[in-house]
Amino acid sequence: VAAANCVNIPMMRQSEFLNGIDVLDEEGNVVGQSRAAAKSAVAQVTISRIIMAMPGMALTPVIMNTIENRTNIFKGSRAKLMAPAQVLIIGAILTFATPLACAIFEQKSSISVGSLEPEIVERMREGGSTASVLYFNKGL
Repeated sequence: VAAANCVNIPMMRQSEFLNGIDVLDEEGNVVGQSRAAAKSAVAQVTISRIIMAMPGMALTPVIMNTIENRTNIFKGSRAKLMAPAQVLIIGAILTFATPLACAIFEQKSSISVGSLEPEIVERMREGGSTASVLYFNKGL
């Protein structure tokens, strides 16, 4: 799952790597399109997605093993209930893991002007801007 996220997210957002994403000043005005901000956004989303998947992958086997060893719920004719039980457990875990993982990085992320492309920095200077930080929407 983690490896799939590392491949899937950058592939689905490859146009952002090529064209950049909007970077905004404090008032919300678009200053330019930054590929550096796009790289940061994709990295943050990829990390969040990996963290989102971890509790389900780690806790589900532990919970199922505990239930199997301490009860008779999945013995005999009820063994076919294991798959639905796993789905319910993963669903319950994701109910909490998803918002927590998405909250690791702020939706409106910031990037130092020094990390941006020279053309954006030059455009800011020409416009008289003294901002040291710009903002971008990292996506989900």
